Amino acid sequence: MSVSETQIAELAALFGLKGKIKSIEVVNYGHINGTYYVDMDDGGTVTRYVFQKLNIYVFKNPKQIMSNIEKITTHIAKKLEAEGKSRDCVLHFAHCENGKNYLVDDQGFWRISEYVPNSVTYMSDIPYDKLRSAGRAFGEFQTMLSDFDATQLYETIPNFHNTRSRIAVLMRHANEDPCGRVDEVQAELDIIRRLKPLGVRLNELIDSQELPFRVTHNDTKINNVLFDKDTGEAKTVIDLDTVMPGLVVHDFGDAVRFSANTAAEDEADLSKVGLDIEAFRAFAEGFIPEVAATLTPIEIKTMALGAFTMTLEVAVRFLDDHITGDQYFKTSYRGHNLVRARCQLRLAEEMYDHMGEMNKIISEIAGMPF
Repeated sequence: MSVSETQIAELAALFGLKGKIKSIEVVNYGHINGTYYVDMDDGGTVTRYVFQKLNIYVFKNPKQIMSNIEKITTHIAKKLEAEGKSRDCVLHFAHCENGKNYLVDDQGFWRISEYVPNSVTYMSDIPYDKLRSAGRAFGEFQTMLSDFDATQLYETIPNFHNTRSRIAVLMRHANEDPCGRVDEVQAELDIIRRLKPLGVRLNELIDSQELPFRVTHNDTKINNVLFDKDTGEAKTVIDLDTVMPGLVVHDFGDAVRFSANTAAEDEADLSKVGLDIEAFRAFAEGFIPEVAATLTPIEIKTMALGAFTMTLEVAVRFLDDHITGDQYFKTSYRGHNLVRARCQLRLAEEMYDHMGEMNKIISEIAGMPF
């Protein structure tokens, strides 16, 4: 997607940004939205903003997304102010004259957030101390919203982390075979069928009302944490598009899925894919102490299960997108989503085999016998 400087200037004016455009940089990471860094020069003072065009194929209800974001960022900002902490610890979005934190034009659905200065993200090869710090950041995010009524938020993507439903949809699409790609994925479908009984265990605990819904981030990859360039400490959780009611163990699990893989998310050589148990431990050491006081015992006891479940679920989502023609995730080549699915399935198998060790680590950190 391309955008002109004229269009950026028009958006900046409508959002009330001061100054003239100094530079525009396309941001190429991320699977979903179109993102640009825009530097605005106001009399020699340069401020960077993040302009985003939301993918409304993926996010069917963008106004609800921005409503959720407005509510939770306001809640966190008030707490930070009361505690005397920096406003950089929560994202801030620009507002138009009508008070909305978004704008719809003939090109799409736009929003603008302030760029968090002196910050850096980590995409791969993340040191354990950074994982521990990221764990604390996601844990603090969860804790600061622990007193927020999750029923005030829209469920912007119904069944987003409903693993049982995701598997059912995949199997239906596999039967329909809309793009003629199912013959090449029979081995992957067999693995999913084998892992399904454990993969739907969280669904069963939801059905029995043993796991509560809370305000959750729902996309806790480590590259959704900004770190201070000077101190190296995590300072801000970003990418709030999927904040809605959910399970804390899903947030924990997705972070582990992303960070505890010994290979990249789309590694084609499966011999390189495995579970880095020390990365798992590091993130858990940061996350669990932050959230333990606000959680129930069963939430803590299902943390490792959450990691396995999220890894299997993401594999299912990648495979389903491959079968249906790569409509959801950005791809770089034909079969990219299949490569991703195979990588995640291998990691899920590794977690399945090491579930006892993972549970032992959680038990030790939480000081709770399982």
